[in-house]
Amino acid sequence: MATRPDQPLSPHVQIWRWHATMASSILHRATGVANYIGAVLVSVWLVLLAAGPETYAIWEDLNAGPLGILITAIFVGFTFSVSFHLLNGIRHLVWDAGIGFDAKGSNLRSVVIIFFAIAFTAGAWIMGGLV
Repeated sequence: MATRPDQPLSPHVQIWRWHATMASSILHRATGVANYIGAVLVSVWLVLLAAGPETYAIWEDLNAGPLGILITAIFVGFTFSVSFHLLNGIRHLVWDAGIGFDAKGSNLRSVVIIFFAIAFTAGAWIMGGLV
């Protein structure tokens, strides 16, 4: 089906000006997926922990080797994912009440949510003594 020259085209990603609310929306969807994957990894870790010292030694060996940095990075990312998704979910609940739809305020709240998710992640890992 050919388009006529006078027909408007659908908006494309290159036309839209990126703003914090758009990035926050995309990040909310991505962290939702990441939370599923992270929950599986935490479940595997808990099963190894519950299976006894011999089985948990597998985890300790993986974490002590070169994969340890990658595993830690994945869990730090999972912590950010949970933090961001929770904070942005609270914003969605507020939106469901019909509050906070102004454009400037939404952009500001998106930036604040990302900042606090990073701060919560850093705080959790530093206070936990794991980093």
